[in-house]
Amino acid sequence: MTPAADLRAEAERLARQLPGLNFKAEASEAAHIGSAGRRRAGTGETFWQYRRHAQEDDAGRIDWRRSAKGNDLYVRETELETARTVMFWADDHPGFRWKGEGDLRTKAEEAILLMLTMAIPMSREGERIGSLGSGRRPSFGKRALDRLTTDLLRGTNGLFPPPPRAAATLIVASDFYDPIPEWSARLAPLAAKCPEGVLLAVSAPVEVDFPYEGRVKLSRPGAAIDRILGRAETVREEYQQRFAAQREGLETLARRMGWGFASHVTGSPAIQSAARLKAELERFGAMR
Repeated sequence: MTPAADLRAEAERLARQLPGLNFKAEASEAAHIGSAGRRRAGTGETFWQYRRHAQEDDAGRIDWRRSAKGNDLYVRETELETARTVMFWADDHPGFRWKGEGDLRTKAEEAILLMLTMAIPMSREGERIGSLGSGRRPSFGKRALDRLTTDLLRGTNGLFPPPPRAAATLIVASDFYDPIPEWSARLAPLAAKCPEGVLLAVSAPVEVDFPYEGRVKLSRPGAAIDRILGRAETVREEYQQRFAAQREGLETLARRMGWGFASHVTGSPAIQSAARLKAELERFGAMR
Protein backbone atom coordinates (compact mmCIF):
# COMPACT_ATOMS: atom_id res chain seq x y z
CA MET A 1 0.00 0.00 0.00
CA THR A 2 1.35 3.41 -0.98
CA PRO A 3 1.69 5.73 2.06
CA ALA A 4 -0.70 8.67 2.08
CA ALA A 5 2.21 11.11 2.36
CA ASP A 6 3.74 9.72 -0.85
CA LEU A 7 0.45 10.12 -2.74
CA ARG A 8 0.10 13.70 -1.49
CA ALA A 9 3.67 14.55 -2.50
CA GLU A 10 3.20 13.09 -5.97
CA ALA A 11 -0.13 14.90 -6.36
CA GLU A 12 1.54 18.19 -5.38
CA ARG A 13 4.17 17.61 -8.06
CA LEU A 14 1.57 16.85 -10.71
CA ALA A 15 -0.57 19.84 -9.73
CA ARG A 16 2.41 22.17 -10.23
CA GLN A 17 2.79 20.89 -13.79
CA LEU A 18 -0.80 21.62 -14.78
CA PRO A 19 -2.06 25.07 -15.79
CA GLY A 20 -4.42 26.67 -13.31
CA LEU A 21 -7.77 24.91 -13.12
CA ASN A 22 -10.27 27.06 -15.02
CA PHE A 23 -13.16 25.47 -13.15
CA LYS A 24 -16.56 26.92 -14.06
CA ALA A 25 -14.83 29.71 -15.90
CA GLU A 26 -18.04 31.16 -17.33
CA ALA A 27 -19.98 30.77 -14.10
CA SER A 28 -17.57 32.63 -11.85
CA GLU A 29 -20.21 35.20 -10.90
CA ALA A 30 -23.04 32.72 -10.44
CA ALA A 31 -24.31 31.60 -7.06
CA HIS A 32 -26.55 28.61 -6.39
CA ILE A 33 -26.76 25.48 -4.25
CA GLY A 34 -23.33 24.23 -3.29
CA SER A 35 -21.72 27.65 -3.66
CA ALA A 36 -18.59 28.54 -1.74
CA GLY A 37 -17.40 31.95 -0.57
CA ARG A 38 -14.59 33.46 -2.60
CA ARG A 39 -13.46 35.89 0.10
CA ARG A 40 -14.02 38.96 -2.02
CA ALA A 41 -16.97 41.18 -2.98
CA GLY A 42 -19.40 39.91 -5.58
CA THR A 43 -22.72 38.18 -6.19
CA GLY A 44 -23.83 36.11 -3.22
CA GLU A 45 -25.99 35.98 -0.11
CA THR A 46 -23.39 36.27 2.68
CA PHE A 47 -22.45 39.70 4.03
CA TRP A 48 -18.87 40.66 3.18
CA GLN A 49 -18.26 44.31 4.12
CA TYR A 50 -19.52 47.88 4.05
CA ARG A 51 -17.90 50.44 1.76
CA ARG A 52 -18.57 54.09 1.08
CA HIS A 53 -21.13 54.87 -1.58
CA ALA A 54 -19.60 55.78 -4.96
CA GLN A 55 -21.15 57.98 -7.63
CA GLU A 56 -21.72 55.04 -9.96
CA ASP A 57 -23.64 53.06 -7.32
CA ASP A 58 -27.40 52.85 -7.67
CA ALA A 59 -29.31 54.50 -4.82
CA GLY A 60 -31.06 51.22 -4.14
CA ARG A 61 -27.77 49.71 -2.96
CA ILE A 62 -27.37 52.15 -0.06
CA ASP A 63 -27.64 50.57 3.39
CA TRP A 64 -29.60 53.26 5.20
CA ARG A 65 -29.31 51.72 8.66
CA ARG A 66 -25.48 51.75 8.50
CA SER A 67 -25.43 55.16 6.84
CA ALA A 68 -27.61 56.66 9.61
CA LYS A 69 -24.75 56.18 12.08
CA GLY A 70 -22.67 58.91 10.46
CA ASN A 71 -22.49 61.51 7.73
CA ASP A 72 -21.40 59.17 4.92
CA LEU A 73 -23.48 56.84 2.76
CA TYR A 74 -22.51 53.17 2.82
CA VAL A 75 -23.17 50.26 0.47
CA ARG A 76 -23.55 46.73 1.85
CA GLU A 77 -21.46 44.27 -0.17
CA THR A 78 -21.96 40.52 -0.24
CA GLU A 79 -19.25 37.93 -0.70
CA LEU A 80 -18.68 36.56 -4.17
CA GLU A 81 -19.91 32.99 -4.34
CA THR A 82 -19.46 30.38 -7.04
CA ALA A 83 -20.83 26.85 -7.34
CA ARG A 84 -17.61 25.12 -6.42
CA THR A 85 -18.26 22.21 -4.13
CA VAL A 86 -16.47 19.10 -5.40
CA MET A 87 -16.80 15.64 -3.88
CA PHE A 88 -14.78 12.52 -4.69
CA TRP A 89 -15.33 8.78 -4.35
CA ALA A 90 -12.94 5.90 -5.03
CA ASP A 91 -14.37 2.39 -5.21
CA ASP A 92 -13.14 0.23 -2.33
CA HIS A 93 -14.04 -3.10 -3.90
CA PRO A 94 -11.09 -5.51 -3.48
CA GLY A 95 -10.87 -5.74 -7.26
CA PHE A 96 -10.18 -2.01 -7.47
CA ARG A 97 -7.79 -2.06 -4.50
CA TRP A 98 -5.63 -4.54 -6.41
CA LYS A 99 -2.43 -4.20 -8.41
CA GLY A 100 -0.95 -6.52 -10.97
CA GLU A 101 2.49 -8.05 -10.76
CA GLY A 102 5.08 -5.31 -11.20
CA ASP A 103 2.57 -2.47 -10.78
CA LEU A 104 3.71 0.26 -8.41
CA ARG A 105 0.26 1.20 -7.15
CA THR A 106 -3.23 -0.23 -7.00
CA LYS A 107 -5.91 1.07 -9.34
CA ALA A 108 -7.56 2.84 -6.41
CA GLU A 109 -4.31 4.52 -5.39
CA GLU A 110 -3.75 5.88 -8.87
CA ALA A 111 -7.34 7.10 -8.98
CA ILE A 112 -6.83 8.84 -5.64
CA LEU A 113 -3.58 10.36 -6.93
CA LEU A 114 -5.43 11.91 -9.89
CA MET A 115 -8.27 13.15 -7.70
CA LEU A 116 -5.85 14.76 -5.22
CA THR A 117 -4.13 16.44 -8.16
CA MET A 118 -7.46 18.13 -8.89
CA ALA A 119 -8.31 18.79 -5.24
CA ILE A 120 -5.06 20.54 -4.29
CA PRO A 121 -5.49 23.64 -6.50
CA MET A 122 -9.24 23.66 -5.84
CA SER A 123 -8.75 23.81 -2.09
CA ARG A 124 -6.08 26.48 -2.30
CA GLU A 125 -8.45 28.64 -4.30
CA GLY A 126 -11.11 28.32 -1.62
CA GLU A 127 -13.19 25.59 -3.25
CA ARG A 128 -14.95 23.17 -0.94
CA ILE A 129 -13.77 19.58 -1.30
CA GLY A 130 -14.84 16.39 0.40
CA SER A 131 -15.20 12.63 0.13
CA LEU A 132 -18.59 11.33 -0.92
CA GLY A 133 -19.98 8.93 1.65
CA SER A 134 -17.58 9.95 4.42
CA GLY A 135 -20.24 11.76 6.45
CA ARG A 136 -18.07 14.89 6.66
CA ARG A 137 -19.02 18.26 5.24
CA PRO A 138 -16.90 19.58 2.37
CA SER A 139 -14.42 22.28 3.39
CA PHE A 140 -11.28 23.96 2.09
CA GLY A 141 -7.66 24.35 3.14
CA LYS A 142 -4.93 21.95 4.25
CA ARG A 143 -7.15 20.20 6.77
CA ALA A 144 -9.69 19.47 4.04
CA LEU A 145 -6.95 17.86 1.93
CA ASP A 146 -5.79 15.77 4.87
CA ARG A 147 -9.33 14.56 5.50
CA LEU A 148 -9.96 13.87 1.82
CA THR A 149 -6.79 11.78 1.51
CA THR A 150 -7.67 9.77 4.62
CA ASP A 151 -11.29 9.23 3.61
CA LEU A 152 -10.48 8.16 0.05
CA LEU A 153 -7.86 5.64 1.19
CA ARG A 154 -10.19 4.29 3.89
CA GLY A 155 -13.15 3.83 1.55
CA THR A 156 -16.82 3.45 2.39
CA ASN A 157 -16.95 -0.10 3.77
CA GLY A 158 -17.93 -1.57 0.42
CA LEU A 159 -21.06 0.57 0.19
CA PHE A 160 -21.89 2.76 -2.77
CA PRO A 161 -22.48 6.28 -1.42
CA PRO A 162 -25.83 8.09 -1.44
CA PRO A 163 -26.14 11.57 -2.98
CA PRO A 164 -24.66 14.45 -0.97
CA ARG A 165 -26.91 16.78 1.02
CA ALA A 166 -26.51 19.58 -1.50
CA ALA A 167 -25.67 19.61 -5.20
CA ALA A 168 -21.96 19.32 -5.96
CA THR A 169 -19.64 18.36 -8.79
CA LEU A 170 -18.74 14.68 -8.34
CA ILE A 171 -15.77 12.59 -9.43
CA VAL A 172 -16.50 8.87 -9.18
CA ALA A 173 -13.60 6.44 -9.72
CA SER A 174 -13.74 2.69 -10.28
CA ASP A 175 -12.74 0.07 -12.83
CA PHE A 176 -16.47 -0.14 -13.67
CA TYR A 177 -16.36 -3.85 -14.53
CA ASP A 178 -19.88 -4.62 -13.30
CA PRO A 179 -22.59 -4.65 -16.00
CA ILE A 180 -23.57 -1.22 -17.31
CA PRO A 181 -27.22 -1.57 -16.15
CA GLU A 182 -25.96 -2.07 -12.59
CA TRP A 183 -23.80 1.05 -12.80
CA SER A 184 -26.69 2.95 -14.32
CA ALA A 185 -28.89 2.06 -11.33
CA ARG A 186 -26.19 3.04 -8.82
CA LEU A 187 -25.34 6.33 -10.47
CA ALA A 188 -28.90 7.48 -11.24
CA PRO A 189 -29.55 8.96 -7.75
CA LEU A 190 -26.23 10.81 -7.85
CA ALA A 191 -26.90 12.23 -11.32
CA ALA A 192 -30.42 13.29 -10.32
CA LYS A 193 -29.02 15.35 -7.42
CA CYS A 194 -25.74 16.40 -9.05
CA PRO A 195 -25.96 17.20 -12.78
CA GLU A 196 -22.20 17.74 -12.97
CA GLY A 197 -19.84 14.81 -12.54
CA VAL A 198 -17.03 12.79 -14.08
CA LEU A 199 -16.58 9.03 -14.23
CA LEU A 200 -12.89 8.12 -13.87
CA ALA A 201 -12.25 4.58 -15.13
CA VAL A 202 -8.91 3.09 -14.03
CA SER A 203 -7.53 -0.25 -15.20
CA ALA A 204 -4.28 -2.19 -14.84
CA PRO A 205 -2.21 -2.84 -18.00
CA VAL A 206 -2.93 -6.59 -17.95
CA GLU A 207 -6.66 -5.85 -17.89
CA VAL A 208 -6.34 -3.81 -21.06
CA ASP A 209 -3.83 -5.91 -23.02
CA PHE A 210 -4.68 -9.44 -21.79
CA PRO A 211 -1.12 -10.68 -22.41
CA TYR A 212 -1.70 -14.21 -21.11
CA GLU A 213 -0.77 -17.36 -22.97
CA GLY A 214 -1.17 -21.04 -22.24
CA ARG A 215 -2.99 -22.37 -19.19
CA VAL A 216 -4.13 -19.49 -16.95
CA LYS A 217 -6.42 -19.26 -13.94
CA LEU A 218 -8.29 -15.96 -13.79
CA SER A 219 -10.11 -14.59 -10.75
CA ARG A 220 -11.25 -11.25 -9.40
CA PRO A 221 -10.28 -10.26 -5.84
CA GLY A 222 -13.32 -10.14 -3.59
CA ALA A 223 -15.41 -12.32 -5.91
CA ALA A 224 -15.78 -16.08 -5.43
CA ILE A 225 -15.54 -16.68 -9.16
CA ASP A 226 -12.60 -18.02 -11.13
CA ARG A 227 -12.04 -19.47 -14.57
CA ILE A 228 -9.31 -21.68 -15.97
CA LEU A 229 -8.31 -21.15 -19.59
CA GLY A 230 -6.43 -23.88 -21.42
CA ARG A 231 -5.06 -21.57 -24.10
CA ALA A 232 -5.58 -18.01 -22.95
CA GLU A 233 -4.28 -16.48 -26.18
CA THR A 234 -7.25 -17.88 -28.11
CA VAL A 235 -9.70 -15.63 -26.26
CA ARG A 236 -7.59 -12.45 -26.34
CA GLU A 237 -9.38 -10.87 -29.28
CA GLU A 238 -12.83 -11.58 -27.86
CA TYR A 239 -11.75 -10.28 -24.45
CA GLN A 240 -10.43 -7.03 -25.90
CA GLN A 241 -13.64 -6.54 -27.88
CA ARG A 242 -15.72 -7.00 -24.74
CA PHE A 243 -13.44 -4.68 -22.78
CA ALA A 244 -13.83 -2.00 -25.47
CA ALA A 245 -17.62 -2.49 -25.51
CA GLN A 246 -17.77 -2.09 -21.72
CA ARG A 247 -15.83 1.18 -21.90
CA GLU A 248 -17.98 2.43 -24.76
CA GLY A 249 -21.11 1.63 -22.78
CA LEU A 250 -19.73 3.41 -19.74
CA GLU A 251 -18.86 6.51 -21.73
CA THR A 252 -22.34 6.49 -23.28
CA LEU A 253 -23.85 6.25 -19.79
CA ALA A 254 -21.77 9.20 -18.60
CA ARG A 255 -22.81 11.38 -21.53
CA ARG A 256 -26.45 10.38 -21.11
CA MET A 257 -26.30 11.62 -17.51
CA GLY A 258 -24.62 14.83 -18.68
CA TRP A 259 -21.38 13.82 -16.97
CA GLY A 260 -17.83 13.64 -18.28
CA PHE A 261 -15.66 10.57 -18.74
CA ALA A 262 -11.91 10.04 -18.34
CA SER A 263 -9.79 6.89 -18.24
CA HIS A 264 -6.36 5.94 -16.95
CA VAL A 265 -4.12 2.88 -17.08
CA THR A 266 -1.93 2.33 -14.05
CA GLY A 267 1.73 2.91 -14.74
CA SER A 268 1.04 5.27 -17.67
CA PRO A 269 2.04 8.96 -17.29
CA ALA A 270 -0.28 10.36 -14.64
CA ILE A 271 0.16 13.91 -15.91
CA GLN A 272 -1.62 13.02 -19.17
CA SER A 273 -4.59 11.48 -17.37
CA ALA A 274 -4.70 14.40 -14.94
CA ALA A 275 -4.88 16.79 -17.90
CA ARG A 276 -7.79 14.82 -19.39
CA LEU A 277 -9.61 14.79 -16.06
CA LYS A 278 -9.03 18.53 -15.69
CA ALA A 279 -10.45 19.13 -19.18
CA GLU A 280 -13.60 17.19 -18.30
CA LEU A 281 -14.12 19.33 -15.20
CA GLU A 282 -13.57 22.56 -17.12
CA ARG A 283 -16.13 21.47 -19.71
CA PHE A 284 -18.95 22.25 -17.28
CA GLY A 285 -17.97 25.91 -17.14
CA ALA A 286 -17.82 26.09 -20.92
CA MET A 287 -21.37 24.72 -21.21
CA ARG A 288 -22.91 27.43 -19.04
